[in-house]
Amino acid sequence: MQALCFTLLQRPVFASHHVNHREHDEYTQSRRVCISHIRVRKLGWSSVVPPPPLTVDPLRWKLCDPNLSLYNKDFAPTMEDGRILSVHDMASLWVGLVVGVPTYYMAGSLVEMGMSWWQGILVVLVANVLVLIPMVLSGHAGAKFGVPFPVLARASFGIRGANVPSLLRALVACGWFGIQTWIGGQAIFQLLNTLLNGLLEWPAISWLGISAPEFGSFMLFWLLQVGIIWNGIESIRELEKYSAPILIVLSMALLAWAYTTAGGFGPMLSTPSQFVHGGPKAGQFWQAFFPALTANVGFWATLSLNIPDFTRYSKSQADQLMGQAIGLPLFMAAFTFVGLAVTSATVVIFGRPISDPIEVLSLIGGFFPIILSLIGVILATLTTNIAANVVAPANALVNLNPRIFSFRRAGMLTAVLGVLLAPWRLIQSSQGFIFTWLIGYSALLGPVGGIILVDYFSVRGRDLDIDGLYQGDEKGPYWHTRGFNVSALVALVTGILPNVPGFLVAVGAKKQVPRAFTLLYDNAWFVGFCVAGLVYWILSLQHTERLYMRET
Repeated sequence: MQALCFTLLQRPVFASHHVNHREHDEYTQSRRVCISHIRVRKLGWSSVVPPPPLTVDPLRWKLCDPNLSLYNKDFAPTMEDGRILSVHDMASLWVGLVVGVPTYYMAGSLVEMGMSWWQGILVVLVANVLVLIPMVLSGHAGAKFGVPFPVLARASFGIRGANVPSLLRALVACGWFGIQTWIGGQAIFQLLNTLLNGLLEWPAISWLGISAPEFGSFMLFWLLQVGIIWNGIESIRELEKYSAPILIVLSMALLAWAYTTAGGFGPMLSTPSQFVHGGPKAGQFWQAFFPALTANVGFWATLSLNIPDFTRYSKSQADQLMGQAIGLPLFMAAFTFVGLAVTSATVVIFGRPISDPIEVLSLIGGFFPIILSLIGVILATLTTNIAANVVAPANALVNLNPRIFSFRRAGMLTAVLGVLLAPWRLIQSSQGFIFTWLIGYSALLGPVGGIILVDYFSVRGRDLDIDGLYQGDEKGPYWHTRGFNVSALVALVTGILPNVPGFLVAVGAKKQVPRAFTLLYDNAWFVGFCVAGLVYWILSLQHTERLYMRET
């Protein structure tokens, strides 16, 4: 017999509907009910058998005696009064994430591959519709149970094993955080330098590798982010909510400037695809399409893992689903068009294509345009960096030791790591670091998504033992084998291995591998997601059958 304790908050029957909330809370606290489930002998819920469905509102239960090494107030399931994100908030979150310098770069890279403007936008739209599927599916558990990504991963990877996917996700986020902070600092430096007629052009400090004004701009942008991190999730919501309309207006203003100054969008929008009959890359479209598709899926693939970190605050499933459906694919395609069109217009205006939006903005000139550009770039980089690259590593650190780390403390450590990485050196040493290594690494995380979604939807039927997610001993339902689910770890390695040879070629660590491996890597996220998900499902079924046969 195993006690599965949680607090069942029952609505008391009062004579009047006007209830003192304090008395109501005291009343409901006094009505704690421990419900015992008869555990299947030896088989139990610790394998893959979901617990019996509970007729309890997940927004109203409270944990019973959680293990303090797995729990603090930041990791507790989000209750009804903490559900603050509406459809508008979720859509605003995605607008803030999408409108940024790396997204702008991505748009130009598709045209450089030989695609026409409409083919580039089509690739982006298809990729983001595809990544939207695991995004809303992963977000389902967050919205239903109110738990962050590392806690959700405890069900599939085990109480201790959950550190593996959460730290893998955190690693790529730390890389992005440093680079985005450098981009934001460079935006401040370049625009202020233009405004001051080059007064900030100082020689680089030898041991630092950059000049004092550049480092000062970097630290100024870093401090802006630290202030937001310190104030927690509510300040992040406010930032995303109020920045979204400003970013939309400023993007349209940039597009209008490019159109009027160039007298049209220039040669890029009128240039045919290089893949058409008679073109320099005739018949090679599909060879370029799938790598481009994987790169665009990989761009947000890591966030599809830890999207429960945000959907745990959504008011309902409809809010997280509709908000993401509105905010991700549509605005990603729209901002891609802005990037393509403005880059095309720079050929006419400046005589050469300029894919760096900060350089374009610095060349516009004028006091008010530069001030507006400064505001826009700072907001765009802030909204992307805080949401995408701070929350995941912060929660991963909390999951390591909730007694030591709160979200605020873990977020501050993430910010410090962003400085110690010296991201300007990373970019200087390899311009392809951003889009080759980080996006390639993101694609390799597809197996994590496959395992977690198969576990949640297929194996456990969307039912989780919330108390068990915070239970760190052998009696816990998600303890598995010494805290690790071997089936999940085997599936993870199996899903990653087929893509490793192609990844090594992409980052320059290996010159050549058989063509089959490069084809697999061209579709790395999809291959890893499907292979790992299938292997995990098979191993879980076999594990259940063995335990069942042992009992009979």
